[in-house]
Amino acid sequence: MALQGRSPSARTRTERRNALLAGYRPLAGVHDELIGPDGAVRPQWEPFLEEWCAFSPAELNQRFGLADRHVHDTGVSYRVHGDLDERDPSAGERAWPLSHVPLVITGAEWETIAAGVAQRAELLGALLDDIYGPAETIAKGLVPASVVAGSPDYLRPLQDAPGGGSLQLYAADLGRGPDGRWWVLQDRTQAPSGAGYALENRLALSRAFPDLFRAMNVERLAAFFQGFRAGLVSRSQRIEPRICLLTPGPLNESYFEQTYLARYLGFLLVEGGDLTMREERVHVRTIAGLKRADVIWRRIDGDFADPLELNASSALGVPGLVQAVRKGNVHIANGLGSGAVEARALMGFLPALARNLLGQDLILPHVATWWCGQPKARAAVLDRLDELSIAPAFRSAGGGRDTGPVIAADLPAAEREALRARVEARGMDYVGQEVVRLSTMPVFENGRLQPRPMTLRVFAAATPEGWKVMPGGFCRISDEPDARAVQMRSGVRSSDVWVTSDAPVEHVTLLPAPDRIAIRRITGTLPSRAADNLFWLGRYLERTEATLRLVRALLGRLIDTDQTQGRNETLRRLANLLVAWGACPGGRDQTHAAQASAALHGLDQYGSAIATVREARRTASVIRERLSLDAWRLFGDMQDQLSLAPGRDPSEGEAYEIADEALKSLAAFAGLSQENMVRGSGWRFLDIGRRLERGVAICRFARHFAEGSAPTDSLDALLDLTDSQITYRSRYLLGASLQPVLDLVMLDPYNPRSVAFQVERLDAEIRELPSLTEDGMLEAPRRLILKLAAECRTAEAARLDRTSILLFEQLLMGLSSAIADRYFLQNSGPEGSRLTGIA
Repeated sequence: MALQGRSPSARTRTERRNALLAGYRPLAGVHDELIGPDGAVRPQWEPFLEEWCAFSPAELNQRFGLADRHVHDTGVSYRVHGDLDERDPSAGERAWPLSHVPLVITGAEWETIAAGVAQRAELLGALLDDIYGPAETIAKGLVPASVVAGSPDYLRPLQDAPGGGSLQLYAADLGRGPDGRWWVLQDRTQAPSGAGYALENRLALSRAFPDLFRAMNVERLAAFFQGFRAGLVSRSQRIEPRICLLTPGPLNESYFEQTYLARYLGFLLVEGGDLTMREERVHVRTIAGLKRADVIWRRIDGDFADPLELNASSALGVPGLVQAVRKGNVHIANGLGSGAVEARALMGFLPALARNLLGQDLILPHVATWWCGQPKARAAVLDRLDELSIAPAFRSAGGGRDTGPVIAADLPAAEREALRARVEARGMDYVGQEVVRLSTMPVFENGRLQPRPMTLRVFAAATPEGWKVMPGGFCRISDEPDARAVQMRSGVRSSDVWVTSDAPVEHVTLLPAPDRIAIRRITGTLPSRAADNLFWLGRYLERTEATLRLVRALLGRLIDTDQTQGRNETLRRLANLLVAWGACPGGRDQTHAAQASAALHGLDQYGSAIATVREARRTASVIRERLSLDAWRLFGDMQDQLSLAPGRDPSEGEAYEIADEALKSLAAFAGLSQENMVRGSGWRFLDIGRRLERGVAICRFARHFAEGSAPTDSLDALLDLTDSQITYRSRYLLGASLQPVLDLVMLDPYNPRSVAFQVERLDAEIRELPSLTEDGMLEAPRRLILKLAAECRTAEAARLDRTSILLFEQLLMGLSSAIADRYFLQNSGPEGSRLTGIA
């Protein structure tokens, strides 16, 4: 393969290779992925190093920058448990810690890994079918009953329910031992996470090194997701099923991944509140009524799925969901009870189970594990306590989250004795395991490669053709050279996994074959929650724009040296309106410049521009799967523009420029929404929110700046705030006059910044929204918009005063409430509870 540009000489390549490997010292007693026991680079890494050496250090940094910008621009993020802020879900997000060096594995070695993972998925799936069915493994003594019944993830209400423990997606955490063999460290059957992050890792690194990626014939991931989606479709009773991804919500640790996968696979992202039960079937609450859900891919723990029959304290699930599963009216992936086989307590029994259920020995061994619920095993563990690690036998055993293994020998004497006492008292809650020595792989630090411990997560999906293993996965790499367990917390990086082939790899797409495409022009169901958030996203953005226009008008007059008549009165009115909106503090001790700065940057002011932008970004984060990457980028840009560094005090001119730049970003979003968004229900609710908020803001501007005694400068300010100066000057030769200004900003249907124009757009959008009634009667939003449109068309500028303008404002606010009652709160009233059009 020839890289673009001039190829470096052999001498230069050798020097760069030596520089990359300088100081690379594999840890004693562990397997290193890059360097073999003979001290030479392993063969599968040679092509990678050869091509890396074609890049100068500056070129490498440039490629790293491409990958990092992809992560930043797409908003790839995760959370650590405890990093939660309900007021601002985006505040606790951490940027995805991408390592720029992939793990390289040969296709031949991967065949063994894939066979072992697929076998393990088949075994655990068969075991789940038995546990929630005839329970023959328990009757034969292959599994102690207490290992199953003692697990908090065994859900008794699912016993004998079809698919109560079905396994659709499985993940295995693997580590490589000193002898080079791969070992299973942990099974993941509850709601495995990470497949979306593996895909993002792939996109980032393949973008940074596209030629290298193609030259090494790296296996693609799309076929895995294609098979997974086909497997879910095959479990539905309908030909074109509605598949939902059930998320715990934006405060979940992997919410980004859930939104990303929903968009990538074309699934409907829903929360528990979006779903409801009717006639023992699950339905999605949508703006067009209740729509049947056929398959639910859950990302919440099984016991949280139904507060009626499972965890009564859950606010994440759907009351009655278990009954729908019993009746076979919905397929849940993974089955609600699938977490029962994730327990470490089960690991020691799997070899015998594999021989009994599959007639096979395990291809991939797991770390040696002894369940302390058996007297002999408990005694053996206690005798070797200083040699073993102790881990919870079940998720949340002993209360709280699964904290993972602890090395008994590393504990202080008092803590070690306390651990011994807990194991003696409640041995069934603990397992003893051999201490794992993780293999190492290279990471790039300070211009050269360094070894760091890693684990590998591999995924398998149930497809119509059987279990299919993702040809890759993702690595978790510790920053600590002596790490013995790696979780995605601070100090851990993630990397892509490149499974190489000897031949060119077939390109696979998720798009269907051309002869199987069913043409459609409507994107599908819009859940009420999504409509609600799109509506408020539009309102928050318009609210931000109104605040920025007020600030710019205020600063513009402070900067202008011309002392026009009425200037001070206009400044007072502008500042008072900012205070009334909660954008800045009031009081005689506040200067106008200080008020403008607070209205831009004041985090403690709920109506400031930065506060409303943060609300817009928070709202957008909940509907992230419905927004383009360009739109999401703009939210970050606006937040950066309005965030003030500690100690910085911008001048009036600098603050004016900040407001101006933020308005440009808002204009860019408006352009994206107008030119790039399909004119479906989602776009309509976004536009309705914008039009309502803009209409309300114009009414407030007019009430404050266009009353009978208002000076000419105040009328000029009103034209500035409504961006109507050019239009006014082109129509009227004289200066600003009250009636023409009022007509232009309130009643002119040709001015896109007038109230009348907003009302016309609202009329057009509301007319296209679905109706729940079939009796020929107008619903409340339609009645109100028709009344408002009639008021606008029949009003005269000469008769407009503060009272009549306030009436327009109140009608707009009433329309907002009617829309919310009809489309966002379906069960709050008689209209909302009608169930016509269930599909």
